[in-house]
Amino acid sequence: MLSVLAAISGAIAIAAGAFGAHGASGQAADWLRTGGMYQLIHAVAVLVAVQQRATGPGWAMLGGAALFSATLYSMALGAPRWFGAITPIGGAAMIVGWLWLAWLLLRR
Repeated sequence: MLSVLAAISGAIAIAAGAFGAHGASGQAADWLRTGGMYQLIHAVAVLVAVQQRATGPGWAMLGGAALFSATLYSMALGAPRWFGAITPIGGAAMIVGWLWLAWLLLRR
């Protein structure tokens, strides 16, 4: 299931990036580009984590990327700017996922 969600996340990231490049301008385009980049990188990272049988870190990365990107996408589509205060929570979850993955790999 985690792999399926990572693949869907990758597709959403590409769609957001494309919309940012061709259908948005200014700050909205930047938010879509940033959200898409982080979401896509973490979709691939989650697939790697799954291959390493590290589903905990994968869930942390996927959830963090979803929260991080969703808040940026929401603001790009007109949500209040205070959504930006939520974005770092997603970033922190992504960092936790990477550190957790590193710890698991070192233990092997």
